[in-house]
Amino acid sequence: MAELPPLRPPTLPEPPQPLQDEEDRYFTRLLLSGYEFEDATAASEDPGDDEESKLTFKKHITGSARTEGFYKITLAQKMAYVEQYQNRTTDTSTSQPEHPKPQQHVTSSRSNRADARRRAQGLDEINALNKAMALSKGETANATELGLKFNQLQTRKKHLRFAKSPIHAWGLYAMEKIAMREMVIEYVGEVIRAQVAEKREKAYERQGIGSSYLFRIDEDLVVDATKKGNLGRLINHSCDPNCTAKIITVNGEKKIVIYAKQDIELGDEITYDYHFPFEQDKIPCLCGSAKCRGFLN
Repeated sequence: MAELPPLRPPTLPEPPQPLQDEEDRYFTRLLLSGYEFEDATAASEDPGDDEESKLTFKKHITGSARTEGFYKITLAQKMAYVEQYQNRTTDTSTSQPEHPKPQQHVTSSRSNRADARRRAQGLDEINALNKAMALSKGETANATELGLKFNQLQTRKKHLRFAKSPIHAWGLYAMEKIAMREMVIEYVGEVIRAQVAEKREKAYERQGIGSSYLFRIDEDLVVDATKKGNLGRLINHSCDPNCTAKIITVNGEKKIVIYAKQDIELGDEITYDYHFPFEQDKIPCLCGSAKCRGFLN
């Protein structure tokens, strides 16, 4: 009989080595819990090689990325939520340099005052030139002076504000001292013909607009400030007013300007006499002054 080869003892697996530190025990727990580790070679591949591959973000089982060690994040994943990578182009050689935005010029109060003085000086030169031209054309000095004052009113308007008035609804109040015979404000509105003003007045009554903002310039023209006007339309009537309304001509155009009849103190309400024509249907006056006539008309 042939001799059988000697039996070799089976090779037994090496006994497991004891866990050396806390890190070994941590990864052992992850392995036993079924956690699948990401392949480092697959993570290092360029995302541009496979454009159709979908982005998969790493799920943190422990709830914190800091406790799961170091792992590589691909560029495609970074571009999904990092703004710096979204703006980065793949070809850096063709990228155009960003031009810095021009800095906004910040003006100080000193420069603003200097600009205001320059504008005032320029206005004085323009007024002197206009006065010389008007005198050369034979216009009176009074009309020229009115035009200059009106230009100054347009350039530097008085500080006024509107608020509730004890006379009627809203009123206009002075927020600075105004000297006597100074221009306070221009009554601005839509200049229309007298026939159109009569039709609009009836239409406003049908619409329930009780207050009248129609100011007659002359027999042909009326200023309608009902829907197109300024704060001048809020000036209330008074039988003893501190202002008066005058119609002046500036450069051939008629203007309605409110003048101060007396010195107006800070906080005083601006008022003038409406001079409504006499009518049978009386409109009661609520000005409350000592010289109150009882009715506006």
